Amino acid sequence: PTPSARSVPSMKRENEMTPDQQFKRWIKWAIACFTLVFGYFLLADIKMPLTPQAMATRVVTRMAPQVSGKVVEVAVANNQHVKQGDLLFILDPAPFELAVEQARLALDQAEQQNRQLDATLNAYEAEYSSLQTQAAQKQREAERIDALYRRHMVSEQQKDDADSAARTARANLLASQARVEQARVNRGLPGDDNLLLRQARNRLAQAELNLTYSQIHASQDGIITNLQLKPGSVATAGSPLLALVSEQVDVIADFREKSLRHITPESRALVAFDGEPGRLYPARVASLDAGVSAGQFDANGLLANPVESDRWVRDAQRLRLHLTLEQLPAHLPAGARATVQLLPDNALSALFARGQIRLLSLLHYIY
Repeated sequence: PTPSARSVPSMKRENEMTPDQQFKRWIKWAIACFTLVFGYFLLADIKMPLTPQAMATRVVTRMAPQVSGKVVEVAVANNQHVKQGDLLFILDPAPFELAVEQARLALDQAEQQNRQLDATLNAYEAEYSSLQTQAAQKQREAERIDALYRRHMVSEQQKDDADSAARTARANLLASQARVEQARVNRGLPGDDNLLLRQARNRLAQAELNLTYSQIHASQDGIITNLQLKPGSVATAGSPLLALVSEQVDVIADFREKSLRHITPESRALVAFDGEPGRLYPARVASLDAGVSAGQFDANGLLANPVESDRWVRDAQRLRLHLTLEQLPAHLPAGARATVQLLPDNALSALFARGQIRLLSLLHYIY
């Protein structure tokens, strides 16, 4: 018989199947398909972990002035690329220039006061030298009078007068010595390094530093975004006025902890961004966070609060991976959502991994 003749009885037997037999057949096929799909996903979750909980992040620096003042010029535009050190905006420099001039005047005054203290110290030292000579002379006179008194050649009154004059000279010498010490303390260190001059120079340096702070420069390379600053705005020290988005991209991905057992730094991965579905970017694992917020507890003095749940199977804990892209998209804003596929070392498993992330990425065309 011909092949067409042989297929007729088989088709006839299939058509002769009862509805119950056809239903059982479909149930068997459904169970078999479910078992295959379930086994695939179970194996893929261990050998080829994938997560749609991923995002591209960039370091955002909130640029704030270190001094308060009125903005007189904004030197950048929204979404402008800037380099480290580029001028961003300028505060009114007039108050800071006046402060610098005032500090310079204070330094001049300190130098003048320093010269006055030098003159006072010199005068006190000269006075001390003179009184020292007088005290030595009065002491010698008192000693001679005492010797004459012992030989009964002078009166007791003369002896007392000589002793009193010597004591007075010594007291005047001690008082002069105290004035010299006080003048030296007021003068401070010799030369131009005493306390008054150091304080004046410090105030001048602070004023000059505040003047430089009136011009705000970029602390790193990046992109100015969401710029709302306009000339005439009043800036407060420490209050951010614009955001500088870094050009360095860090992809973060949250995986179930059981999926990361065999992951090491430099493990390979593929990243698909929602903005470019179907396109895959190679990446490598940079690091794994040391913990998540669920493992952080405050020392608040309260007793432990055990988690209560009547579920047999709890939700899996997710841990955060950081990945480094080997190739950057042309435009990748901070916060762009992504899907991350970790690649196994096995070539066949890696082929299946590429297929499943490409399929999931293409689904973003629909949803």
